[in-house]
Amino acid sequence: MEEEYIKLIFGLKLKQIRTKRKLSLFGLSKLSGLSKSYLNEIEKGKKYPKTDKIALLAEKLEVPYDSMVSLKLDKNLAPVGELLKSKVLKELPLDLFGIKESDLIDIVANAPTKVNAFIGTIIEIAKHYNFGKENFYLASLRSFQEASNNFFPELEEAVLNFSKAYQIKLKKTVSSIELEEILVEEYGYTINNDVLTKYKELDKLRSIFVPKTKTLLVAHHIDEAQRAFIYAKEIGYNYLNIEERLYTFTWIKFNNFDQVLNNFYASYFAGALVIPRESIKKNIDSFLSKPKFDKTFLAGIKNNYNASPESLYQRLTNILPNDYQLENLFFLRLSHKGGSNHFEITKELHLTHQHSPHGNETNEKYCRRWVAIRVLQDIAKSSDEHLMDVQISHYPNDGLSYLIFSSATADPFKKDEYRSVSLGLLINTELKKKVKFLDDPSIKTYDVGVTCERCAISDCEVRQSAPTVLKRQQQYLKTEAVVDELQKKFS
Repeated sequence: MEEEYIKLIFGLKLKQIRTKRKLSLFGLSKLSGLSKSYLNEIEKGKKYPKTDKIALLAEKLEVPYDSMVSLKLDKNLAPVGELLKSKVLKELPLDLFGIKESDLIDIVANAPTKVNAFIGTIIEIAKHYNFGKENFYLASLRSFQEASNNFFPELEEAVLNFSKAYQIKLKKTVSSIELEEILVEEYGYTINNDVLTKYKELDKLRSIFVPKTKTLLVAHHIDEAQRAFIYAKEIGYNYLNIEERLYTFTWIKFNNFDQVLNNFYASYFAGALVIPRESIKKNIDSFLSKPKFDKTFLAGIKNNYNASPESLYQRLTNILPNDYQLENLFFLRLSHKGGSNHFEITKELHLTHQHSPHGNETNEKYCRRWVAIRVLQDIAKSSDEHLMDVQISHYPNDGLSYLIFSSATADPFKKDEYRSVSLGLLINTELKKKVKFLDDPSIKTYDVGVTCERCAISDCEVRQSAPTVLKRQQQYLKTEAVVDELQKKFS
């Protein structure tokens, strides 16, 4: 264990023993002859006493010396000890949020019992929802993106500098061929398109990078847009001088948070390279200024940028908040297996706050009035490669409405599976100013909920489950109202 954690554990034990003896710091100071300020620093984990001082404290507090120096904590503080021993504080991306590790240690030292209860609660929640380390890292990354409005000017600048240095014409479609040439000639890569096909276990992977030989193994069945993104991401790792990285795409596991963050940086670089900021802004200007909704817009610019619908939608989450002040938005990716009735949110991002449509980890049924689900149902019955739709979703429960665009495609790596990506913009004064086609009658409005179990819409023709959670909440409110009435009546 690190020395600072050993100090903290000793301080926690000393404070706990002193408190059980109903001694104040002043009282322990008089009893032991040690200064109050010195004892205070010990309890806060800032100092570790020498052997003779520990022996003196053990004698005066009437506890065995070995018990004083043991790193074992009693039941009340055991979770805090486990937290410190696990070094999880070292894994937390505290610096991203301007927090020092010492700040958390001070909190633990000052209120160990309350912190212990909090830690225990988090652990129980994590177990209940099967919330592993990777989930925690991804949640931390989302918080980082949201705190930055998902726009990173240093990465935008890096793309511009790279394109100038390597003469990439950003006004033209960036092809995988020119990116492959840079990987091979500049970074010494070897590209192999055959090996992955020999292993069934790797069917879902798009690429593997072997650092020792700088070999990039690429799945042969990916399309041009996917190949361009993979190459752009590898260039990002190299151009940004990233060493702590993931070697598979898609990821299998994360060993630490740096890998998660660097994977995001390289992906952001790739998105900004294949969908340049200045070019996409011209398309957005044209799109938003039209009095009628142009359904061909997203399909059209997808072809211009050699990018998948998901890359395009994610790129819009960078540009719209920063350049158009449309900060209240969300991104969702759903997956669906054809013929099943199951829909799963596999990725989400919420800017400024968590919006009404969001992931739910309790196996509740997502509202079938979502456009994200409708396009998935439609493409499963269609021979089309890409389906796109739009709607205004109104949430009666909170009185909010969203303009939502959604695109669905077949999953190229999973047979009979489909995915949809959606971009939702909160309808407020700012959106009404920017979007000229918002009143286009061709855009239908739907009353929607988050899940059937929490939805108050009584005449829903596609309801999958009774509003059990909502009814339980309403019953609690009725019970509470009667209790309040009786309190007033008999007080």
